[in-house]
Amino acid sequence: METEEKKSLQWETCYVGISELNNAHDKNERSRYQRDYDRIIFSSAFRRLQNKTQVFPLPGTAFVHNRLTHSLEVASVGRSLGTLVGRSLAQDLAKDSDAYQFYFYELSNVVGAACLAHDVGNPAFGHSGEDAISNYFKSFSEVVIEGTSLQDFYTEKQWEDLISFEGNANALRILTQSFHGKSSKGRELTYATLAGILKYPCESVARNKTQKHTKKYGFFQSEKEIFLNLSSELQLMQDNNEPIAYRRHPFVYLVEAADDICYNIIDMEDAHRIGILSKDRVAKAFLDLIAGISLPTDNIQKIENTYHSIGDNNESIAYLRSKCINSLTNASANIFLENKELILSATFNSSLISELEKKTTALNKIEQISLEEIYRHPKVLEIEIAGFNVMSGLLQMYVPAVLREFKNPIDKTLIRLIPDQFKPLEQDSAYLKTMCVLDHISSMTDAYAVEHYRKLTGIDV
Repeated sequence: METEEKKSLQWETCYVGISELNNAHDKNERSRYQRDYDRIIFSSAFRRLQNKTQVFPLPGTAFVHNRLTHSLEVASVGRSLGTLVGRSLAQDLAKDSDAYQFYFYELSNVVGAACLAHDVGNPAFGHSGEDAISNYFKSFSEVVIEGTSLQDFYTEKQWEDLISFEGNANALRILTQSFHGKSSKGRELTYATLAGILKYPCESVARNKTQKHTKKYGFFQSEKEIFLNLSSELQLMQDNNEPIAYRRHPFVYLVEAADDICYNIIDMEDAHRIGILSKDRVAKAFLDLIAGISLPTDNIQKIENTYHSIGDNNESIAYLRSKCINSLTNASANIFLENKELILSATFNSSLISELEKKTTALNKIEQISLEEIYRHPKVLEIEIAGFNVMSGLLQMYVPAVLREFKNPIDKTLIRLIPDQFKPLEQDSAYLKTMCVLDHISSMTDAYAVEHYRKLTGIDV
C-alpha cells in the first residue's frame, strides 16, 4: 500500500508487513516477527544488559534483577498480553484474512520482541546514567573549547537532545543505525516491532508532560529521518509538525503495561530478598493487590492458604508475585480491549496501569512503598551517586577530545580507545561526533564503566 493511500489507522492495517506473514506457522518456519525476537536476544546490546543496574547494585551474593533479567520478564508478560489481546481482536476478523493471521498468531511475538528491546538504550547505572549525561552538558555548557563554548557547537534541537539524554531515543538509535563495520541495514527489525518501542513519538523540544505520549521523547535529531519514515509507514497520527510530535501506536500500550507490571511487582520482591522490606509487609501488599483486582477466577482465600503453606520465605513471596503478575496481565488486557477504539483513534491519553490504579488503591500503595523505601534506600542512592560521578568523569574526558580540531596527544589516545564501530569520522559534525561518544559511553556496562574510569584517572593502573 502506498503511503499516500493511508488515510486512517484500522486494526486490519495497524501493523506493517502483511506480505511478511507468508503463513509461516503453517510451514514450520520462523515469521519475520519471530526473527525480530531472535535478533534482539542474540545482539550484543541486549547481552550487555546483564551487567546494567535495574534498581539495586549488582552484588555477588544477593540474587536481584538486572536489566537483562528484567527485560526477559517483561517480554514474557508482553507475550501473554499480546496473546490475550490478539486473539480477542482476531474474533472480529475473517479467518482467511491476513489480519486474522497476524493477531491470532503474531501479535504476541511482536509485543514480546518490543518488550525485549525496550531497555537496550539505557546507559550504565540506569536513570542515574541518563541524568549524568544530561547534567554534564548543562554544567559544562559555558566551557570554552578552542574559542567556542560547548553549547555553541550544536543547534537548538541538538542541544536539547544532549541536556535531556533519553534512553528511549537511544534504543531507537541502537536498533536502527548502521554503525561502522556493522550491517548496513542495522538490526533489520520489522516496522511492527519498532512500533512497540515508540513510547514517546516526538522530538526533544516537543516534550510536554501534560500528555502521556510527550512526557519524554523518542528520537534524537540523528534519527529524525528514520523516525519520520517509521511514522509514515506506521500511519501514526500527527500531533504537531513543528516541533515534531505524533500519537502513539496501539502496540505501545501493551509494551508499556508489561514493563509497568514487572517493575512494580518485582522491585518489591527484590526488596524482600535483600532484607529492605519484611515478608509480612510485601505479602500484605501483594494480597491486597490481588483482592483489589479480583478476577473471576481468583479464590483469594485459596491463594492466601497456599501462601501460608509454603515454608521458604523467598518462595512464598515468589508465589504471590506470580499471582499478582497474572492478575495484572489479565486486567490490563481487559482494559486495552475496553478502550480499543480510543486506542486505535489515538485519543487514549492514559496507560493501562493508570486505569487500573483508578480501580484499586493497592497498586498506588505498592508504588508509594517503592518510591519511599526502595528507590530512596541508601544502597540505591549510593550506586546512583557513584554512577553519576563515573559517567560524568568519562564525558569530561571524551567530549572535548572529539570536538577539538587541534588534538593534543591525550585527545588522540582517548579517540583510539573508542571502539571502531563508534569512532567518529573527521567529516562528521560536532553533534555526530558527540553522539559517537555517547554511543561508546552509554553502551558500557556498570562494571566496565567503573573499570574504564579507574584506569583513565590513574586510580587503577
